[in-house]
Amino acid sequence: MPTKREREYYAMGYQDGYKLGRLSGRDSEPNVGFYPDPRSTGRFDLLQDDVSQKRTTRPKRKLSAWNKFVKANSKKPRFIYKSGTNKGKLNLKKMGVAFRKTPAGKRKK
Repeated sequence: MPTKREREYYAMGYQDGYKLGRLSGRDSEPNVGFYPDPRSTGRFDLLQDDVSQKRTTRPKRKLSAWNKFVKANSKKPRFIYKSGTNKGKLNLKKMGVAFRKTPAGKRKK
């Protein structure tokens, strides 16, 4: 059974984490009606800076040979269904056959 002091420490940690999450903008709701505690000592300023610095975008992955093939040939009429329930969609089976027939020298891995 936790003591009274342990429960207080847990509550303080929970509140601090909640405030930090609200300040960092990770909630889907805007910070309407949220005012930081005027008694706060500013001990979260360093943590807030660390959170904002970690939000850099990662470099995008290179496209695979298949993805490059699909991107290059998706607008070609020979791979698009003309009628039926799939009208306008890509015929991926036909595209796969054509992809396997392309010379390996043209495909970059």
